[in-house]
Amino acid sequence: MADRPLAPQGFIEPHAGMLNAPAADQLLYKMMTVDNLLRSVRDSYFHFNRVDHYTDFPGADPNDGVQLPRDLSGNEGVRFEKAPEFSAADYYARSRSRTYACCFSVENSEFIWANYANGCNKGKVCIVFEFGKLRETLNGILQADNTALLYNGAQCRQIFNINYGTVSYVDWESHQGNIPYLPNPVAYTYLKGKAFAEEKELRISLSALGMGHFAMADGRTMEFPPSLQMGFCFRTAMANGTIRQFLRSSDCDGAFLQTELEKFGIAPAPGSDSP
Repeated sequence: MADRPLAPQGFIEPHAGMLNAPAADQLLYKMMTVDNLLRSVRDSYFHFNRVDHYTDFPGADPNDGVQLPRDLSGNEGVRFEKAPEFSAADYYARSRSRTYACCFSVENSEFIWANYANGCNKGKVCIVFEFGKLRETLNGILQADNTALLYNGAQCRQIFNINYGTVSYVDWESHQGNIPYLPNPVAYTYLKGKAFAEEKELRISLSALGMGHFAMADGRTMEFPPSLQMGFCFRTAMANGTIRQFLRSSDCDGAFLQTELEKFGIAPAPGSDSP
């Protein structure tokens, strides 16, 4: 079997210049059910959803990461010279299916408390992060020499670009993003309709190249699952100030939460509740 070229290595913030990131001291608010938080703490990970698989709550954006309606016909008309059957629209669709996001809000609002992390009998928690420290931590993880993707137990190259930016909310039906030039696929990851403006979202994205296929050493084609987990130590993040505090919902079982977190060496400040 002929040697295949290696998959392109992922980069740290390759598209920072086209995205809007807040100041380093900006606080970020992440809603989680108590169950999901404890699972993430226990297994030391951040959860990323594929952007075409978001179902956070009834009415969640079905167009997350998709091409703008006014861009579609133009994108479909652009073909690749060496693959005329493959259009720019196909490229954007494939890129979307290889892009993951972890979402936060830049505002501790009633909206996020009402709409996220519902359905747990132990209640919900809002984790407050400092953006600059979180960014530094995650970039450091992906820069580590031993960073690799695990796929069905097999170690692979780290193929994901990591980027950070606040979401822009546009008039979904009339906004056009492919004039005068076709946009980078990551641009669609950071656009949403104005109907979702109350989210005030900052997102961290992991995206793989939207061209070709990724093959394993044994010839199997890699599939991109609905979600990914990125290693993250909550205890270290609490100790170094990356995590500022835990805010609890009014129905949160605070005693249970505190007891469970203390098992992992995390002692949240008592009495820190939602507004």
